Amino acid sequence: MGQLQSLVHRRRIQLDSFPDLSNFPPEVAVCVLSHLNATDLCLAACVWQHLADNELLWQSLAKSTWGYVSAYKRKHQGKLSFKQLYMLLDEGTCLFNYDPHQGMIYLIRNNIMEDSVVEIAKFINCTGVLNGKSVREYLNTRRDVLQEIVNMQNYEGVFLPVALRQFFERVYPPDQRGEYLDTLLNKFSVQFCATNPTTSFTPESVFILCHSLILLSVDLSSPHVKNKMTKREFVKNLRGLVQGLETDYLGDLYDNVYLEGHIALKAKKSTQKTTFPFERPYGKIFLQM
Repeated sequence: MGQLQSLVHRRRIQLDSFPDLSNFPPEVAVCVLSHLNATDLCLAACVWQHLADNELLWQSLAKSTWGYVSAYKRKHQGKLSFKQLYMLLDEGTCLFNYDPHQGMIYLIRNNIMEDSVVEIAKFINCTGVLNGKSVREYLNTRRDVLQEIVNMQNYEGVFLPVALRQFFERVYPPDQRGEYLDTLLNKFSVQFCATNPTTSFTPESVFILCHSLILLSVDLSSPHVKNKMTKREFVKNLRGLVQGLETDYLGDLYDNVYLEGHIALKAKKSTQKTTFPFERPYGKIFLQM
């Protein structure tokens, strides 16, 4: 509590050093305040309430944080201000990140979200502040929502490993191989082929390639694997599994993982030690899949 009070005190001092925004034209003052985050905007409201409680400011903050919520559609019908909506969304997000099912119940009970598969899928798909593990836990138990999110993805003309990374940024991969990973890759493979109707790939061949890319990622990324797989080994193994693939294409797959990193590792700034999904001694033999 002492740290919070100290933070508020410092922010108040900073705000006191600002020129009086009340003397500015409203459009200029609102433009200045638009650069503040929610915490600073609340503090600014202590000094310039009529400016800092501006609906457009809070609407912008809400929609830049939560790309889609059901309440946006019926905002004009209710008495809830965008500031109040932001606070409810913030509370619901914190709860979701702690307990995803309780968090979603909170949002639904407060009329922020409609209790429908499509609406929940849109919310998760368009929100970047949800904890990855909580999203994974929620989707693992709500396969109907998972399928709807998969249906929203479009991979037309996207290179396979790039598309797979984009997919995992939406649904978050599990820590270990198993039924849920196979389910994710099956759904991804079907959607990848559906959005690339002219491709020569089949969902089965995409599924094999996805597993191979994950195994290659582990091999190249894990510090526990001393003898890294070479491009030649990768190409040789896959040519025996998937017919009709050109050597250059398989080489491009290897190069992408080698240069861009783990196929299933969501990039995040963290002070914690980096961990790699699926980090187990699988070896280099894809034939065991």
